[in-house]
Amino acid sequence: MAAPSYSLFCMGNPLLDMQVTNGEALLEKYDLKANDAILAEAKHAHIYEDVVSNYEVTYVAGGASQNAARGAAYILPPKSVVYTGCVGDDDLAEQLKAANQREGLDEVYQIKKGEKTGACAVVITGHDRSLVTDLRVAEKFDQAHLSSPAVAPLIRAAKVYYVEGYFLTHGLAPTIEVGQHAAAAGKIFALNLSAPFIPQFFGAQLQRVLPLCDVVIGNEAEAESWASANGLSDPKDLPAIAKAIAISPKTNASRSRVVIFTHGSQSTVLVTSTEPDSPKIIPVNALKDDEIVDTNGAGDAFAGGFLGALVAGKSWDECVATGHVLGAMCVGQVGPQYKWPKVKVL
Repeated sequence: MAAPSYSLFCMGNPLLDMQVTNGEALLEKYDLKANDAILAEAKHAHIYEDVVSNYEVTYVAGGASQNAARGAAYILPPKSVVYTGCVGDDDLAEQLKAANQREGLDEVYQIKKGEKTGACAVVITGHDRSLVTDLRVAEKFDQAHLSSPAVAPLIRAAKVYYVEGYFLTHGLAPTIEVGQHAAAAGKIFALNLSAPFIPQFFGAQLQRVLPLCDVVIGNEAEAESWASANGLSDPKDLPAIAKAIAISPKTNASRSRVVIFTHGSQSTVLVTSTEPDSPKIIPVNALKDDEIVDTNGAGDAFAGGFLGALVAGKSWDECVATGHVLGAMCVGQVGPQYKWPKVKVL
């Protein structure tokens, strides 16, 4: 039996989000910032037990790339999107599979027996979210999984590939493998910067991957971090930062590069390598305060909408507009989720 021909292949760290609200005390106790994303250090070791013991926890399927993949699957026909990453053989992994099934996302997890699936403490304060991730088995992803009989045909058949920046903390080699395949085949490879600490502390890995990228997505904080790490004069000038990335060296020169920076409820910036001095400033329909439940996963939802529209053959402007729709839908839900029953977006 032939493997399904998924158009979009996504790769990242599968995580189960453990989300709590009114977490001001947690920010202070664990030295966290209100609008940030970090990898757990020793001082954060007890936060996962802390939230379970002392807060009302909402469990939501997470992981940046998996969130985006579920978003793209939400708006595309069945069997359009497939996702891979490494999980344990535990209840957390089963919860992730159930969430994927609901949105129509198929997964080809690498499953390691006796290991724990990754988790993320999501501390909500007002409209901000602070993410503290313990990757656990997610960072034990084996590059050999990409050439396995279950995965290799899916990579060959896909038209668009997407990897989260978080994956670069441990998965540089598999990211490069997928990116090189895309470049050689003339297909689209997309990367999300994911968090300010990626350009700041994993700049060397990022520099290895950027030449393979046809699409780069980030938000204003990630853009500022990249600008500071790369010596740009104004780390707040989103069009200039997008231009710098857009015109940086590229492996597959036959395809242009597009860079997209979101900025919360403010306008989204889009710059292409073919017209680097003509940035597009695309307005956002800002939501009222009472329409915002929480912002966890909003950037991933934007990426999912963007990628779904890209797979559907839409223009760059239409891709951004679809990203805005899905991002707005996400902030109206608890965590990185989408409306159910499904709402037609494309």
